[in-house]
Amino acid sequence: MNTGQKNCSMNTLQQEEDGLATAEYGIVMLAAVAFAGLLTAVLTSDTVQGLLESVVQRALSH
Repeated sequence: MNTGQKNCSMNTLQQEEDGLATAEYGIVMLAAVAFAGLLTAVLTSDTVQGLLESVVQRALSH
């Protein structure tokens, strides 16, 4: 493989990796948003709010 072919191959590989990094970033962001939605749903439930409220009241009363 001569130098020109090697540079062309490296450029192609770099461009493919750039696309992969963008896709990975998108997947991570999607997972983070899904986790935030799940966390919001759990923390706004009556059961968890009551539990958190009792923990705070117990901590403040001591």
